[in-house]
Amino acid sequence: NAVIGRYKLSVQIGSSSPESLGTFVLLFNPWSSGDDVFMPNKAECEEYVLEEFGIIFAGNKNHISGFGWNFGQFQGDILNICLSILDRSLYYRQDPITDVSHRHDPRYLGRVLSAMVNANDDQGVVLGNWSGKYEGGKNPSSWTGSGEILQSWKKSGFKPVKYGQCWVFAAVLTTVLRCLGIPTRTITNFSSAHDADGNLRVDEFYDADGNHLERGADSVWNFHVWNESWFTRNDLGPSYSGWQILDATPQEESGGIYQCGPASRYAIKEGEVDLDYDCPFVFAEVNADCMYWNYDSATGKKTLIFSKSTEIGDSISTKAVGRDDRVDVTSDYKYEEGSAKERDIFKKARKKLGLEDKFDPTAPTQEEIEQKPDISGKFKVAGSLEVGKDLNLLLVLENLQSDAKTVNVNMTAWSTLYTRRPVNEIWKDSISVTLAPKEEKQFPIKIKYPEYQQQLTTDKTIQVTALCHVEDGIQVLVQRNITLDNPAIDIQVLGEAKVNKEVVVEVAFTNPINTEVKDCVLQVEGSDLLQGILELRIPPLKASEKSSTKLKLIPSEAGPKYLLVNFSCDKFADIKTFKRVNV
Repeated sequence: NAVIGRYKLSVQIGSSSPESLGTFVLLFNPWSSGDDVFMPNKAECEEYVLEEFGIIFAGNKNHISGFGWNFGQFQGDILNICLSILDRSLYYRQDPITDVSHRHDPRYLGRVLSAMVNANDDQGVVLGNWSGKYEGGKNPSSWTGSGEILQSWKKSGFKPVKYGQCWVFAAVLTTVLRCLGIPTRTITNFSSAHDADGNLRVDEFYDADGNHLERGADSVWNFHVWNESWFTRNDLGPSYSGWQILDATPQEESGGIYQCGPASRYAIKEGEVDLDYDCPFVFAEVNADCMYWNYDSATGKKTLIFSKSTEIGDSISTKAVGRDDRVDVTSDYKYEEGSAKERDIFKKARKKLGLEDKFDPTAPTQEEIEQKPDISGKFKVAGSLEVGKDLNLLLVLENLQSDAKTVNVNMTAWSTLYTRRPVNEIWKDSISVTLAPKEEKQFPIKIKYPEYQQQLTTDKTIQVTALCHVEDGIQVLVQRNITLDNPAIDIQVLGEAKVNKEVVVEVAFTNPINTEVKDCVLQVEGSDLLQGILELRIPPLKASEKSSTKLKLIPSEAGPKYLLVNFSCDKFADIKTFKRVNV
């Protein structure tokens, strides 16, 4: 339980004056059974402390994808930078002696670092940007590792690095905590709630044409990435030890600054939202109820379209130990959706937050919640979801009643950020439909590549909405969030990789669209395979043309290593892939 950090070591012989032997850095030790971060499983120690490569999951709950990340916690100057992060925190600046005396406690350090990895309040490491415009910095989706970010922060005289979004904050925090010896991993939550007002409910608003309105501070993100770190909770008791949630993405203030956690994962599952730290916010991220409203801007009137209690917190994912696979950890965060136990825990959490007894004028009435629609609808994907190809969908409407129904449908498609923030309108249409009793009808929708190409954000996400006005019935909202895939990029290692011997790697990309692509840049990195980041400019590629680029690596260490490649051009942003290289 000693304080971690840099120590001076000297030796004194007899009564002579002490001789300095130099300095050493003391870290947490997850292999030692007395340490707060002790992790009994050796394979987990290997993955969560020693592994410099990770996979972060993204996309949306219907279409999960993963990309590689180079944590690089043992490279170059990273340890020194991690120690200097601690010495630049608000806590240290306000009271250095007290701050340093707490540095034996992973709870304390986890909370301090969740604040320091974002730039809010304290000139921390990464500046967030969710505007869709990234002038003056790097697009968050273009980073491939934490090393470049931490080095840039130091080189600039500790000015925040531009720009990050949730996975960047989580990846940098993983690097720093692993570097200090605290077992840490990234977690991705799909359909993640940002409950700004603490009522365990997120409200989404749509106008009569089906456009998603930016009203109110609540939102649902296609995915959100945070961290789990492993340590004991002496403050709460043994059952709350183990994985603790930390979140460095600046979403809501806690104790007056943008920090989040550690929240015990066990406390979240059991609805113990009154325990330290920030449990209500994390509980809402995976459990909030969703309310969809129709908002009339002329009158200011809002009408509930429908509510859903099973929407939020889906396919919670992390990388497997020792394998490049996805593991689903949803059942560690909550009981099965729709089960009586899950609803009981939700009620328990509401009660602890004092929401059960308080009248909430913004909440829908029981009558509104229980109203039953006459029709149901869904969007089905027909064909592939790839940037560069037309988007083909089917709107499926079904009459649930035994009399005919007339329905006016207003449809829109918007390009969005992964936070579902609408950016550009891509397409709109309206149709009038008559459905015979119990009839199901399908309506094909085609959005051509040239229609969406200019409007697409680098998140490659589109929200399609159909607001169905049923004559003499209640409105029905049909929506789908679509994430498009980038075309593939291929890596081949030509020959055997050996320590300190040159090996050639070939990276190939074929232009899949029928127009030329230009401004092509290839970015390559990999711990122990090459120093820093290699950036190569590639000549323009005509329609269907293939480019093949050869580069030389000189591995510096044996074992399984990972090469990360990021390819960008004017039509495709940040096509990522990784390749395991056995050295």
